[in-house]
Amino acid sequence: MTPILYVKTGCPWCDEVLDYMDEKKLPYQKVVVSGNAAAMKEMVDLSGQSKAPTMDWDGEVLADFGVDELIPFLKARQAV
Repeated sequence: MTPILYVKTGCPWCDEVLDYMDEKKLPYQKVVVSGNAAAMKEMVDLSGQSKAPTMDWDGEVLADFGVDELIPFLKARQAV
């Protein structure tokens, strides 16, 4: 499964995470929740909160994180 990455426009943490994922050539599906009520609801239903970025990795959720939290999450899934 390709991880789903929920992001907000203008979010510096989202931009850093997107840059990191691209730098490592990791596949992901980007979903912009800004101005998209359905996508925002999907993210909130999934994670229980409205902060971005939020990642859904095959049912495992990492919410409201930066690259420092992302790296161990990816290592635990043998993605990096």
